[in-house]
Amino acid sequence: RRALAQKEFVLHYQPLVNLETGLIIGVEALIRWLHPELGVIMPDRFIHVAEETGLINPIGDWVLCEACRQAQAWCDAGLPPITMAVNVAPVQFRQAGFVEVVAGALATSGLDANCLELELTERTVMHDADINLGTLSALHRMGVDLSLDDFGTGYSSLAYLKRFPVGKLKIDRSFVADLETDPDDWAIASTIVSMGRSLRMTVLAEGVERLALLRKMGCDMAQGYHFSRPTSAEGMADMLRDQPFMNR
Repeated sequence: RRALAQKEFVLHYQPLVNLETGLIIGVEALIRWLHPELGVIMPDRFIHVAEETGLINPIGDWVLCEACRQAQAWCDAGLPPITMAVNVAPVQFRQAGFVEVVAGALATSGLDANCLELELTERTVMHDADINLGTLSALHRMGVDLSLDDFGTGYSSLAYLKRFPVGKLKIDRSFVADLETDPDDWAIASTIVSMGRSLRMTVLAEGVERLALLRKMGCDMAQGYHFSRPTSAEGMADMLRDQPFMNR
């Protein structure tokens, strides 16, 4: 509660890279807590507490507004438009008026809806899938892009996947880390890529450290330490300006 009131949260950004061109075509916003005594606290240490106490909604709403503001600030500074990807917690997604919160963040920042991508896990989307379809459709009509995060770790229904207005699948890092040594991970990852392409979706691999096999299987995008750790807004602006991964 104090961190929210005293503005101790900050966003870092990790590039989303097109594997064919090396162009940074998006970033993912990732929250950090700059604690005055403990230093930087990573989200895996405090997000579950925020969910249990009900603070995830105001924190998530702040992340959404700040990410939109930053994306528009980069555009105003003359940097090329990119996709700003924001994670949405299950409780946040199911709160009454979530669509209005998204619309408000876009209106306040001036960011075009096509530049915002909301990342939802399979579990979030498939819980009360028929009810969630209405929210997803409303966001899609606004022009907001939708992606399924950690794909392959939940309980995906292909019947619903066909109906949902989702444009991107993110292969979970657990299937990416051992691609070169685990034939089962290779089979799962390549199947997700093939399925995504058949459904006319973009496929992005998370936690990437080696690219050759992902390129070979036709994966569209990647993010991970191979390119960059999450960095500050200033560091990300330099990357967007320099495009250091082009033609590699």
